[in-house]
Amino acid sequence: MSTSAAKPRVATVSLAGCFGCHMSVLDIDERIFDLVDIIDFDRSPIVDFKDFTGRCAVGLVEGGCGNEENVEVLRSFRRNCDILISLGDCATMGGIPALRNLVPTEECLREAYLDGPSVHNPSGRLPNDIELPLLLDKVRPAHEVVRMDYFLPGCPPSADTIWAALTALLTDKPVQLPYELIKYD
Repeated sequence: MSTSAAKPRVATVSLAGCFGCHMSVLDIDERIFDLVDIIDFDRSPIVDFKDFTGRCAVGLVEGGCGNEENVEVLRSFRRNCDILISLGDCATMGGIPALRNLVPTEECLREAYLDGPSVHNPSGRLPNDIELPLLLDKVRPAHEVVRMDYFLPGCPPSADTIWAALTALLTDKPVQLPYELIKYD
């Protein structure tokens, strides 16, 4: 049995977002084989690990914080990852989920569960199970909850942008993203 140095661990999470950023991670296509040569995935829906198994070099955070559970998960990522990257517009600015911030939370709940045009709720009750995470008064971008180290904007950021940033960080090179990877026009 050969003894090789442990590879850096990378964790990913999707909070209040659409999972599009994780799709961009998967869109690195055959480079995924190059990636797994230099990293091990830890807590991530990509490998279906729900808990941290060790210290992670990098955490990729998709989505902002819309409920208490999002906040707890994000704080756990900050504790368990050396570097945190806000991945995509929801994590960097709140994105589409932050449109909820324009309307009081009570009004959002009424529209979603009582008064919406496609709602069928004969009991007229709002969900109130103790297992449901409490909604925050507004959706917050990740950096308003914990310190983030890098920000990759886009909806979603391209696979090439994620590849360039992640491989630079994991090979101790400066993260230098050319304009072509971060322009949106």
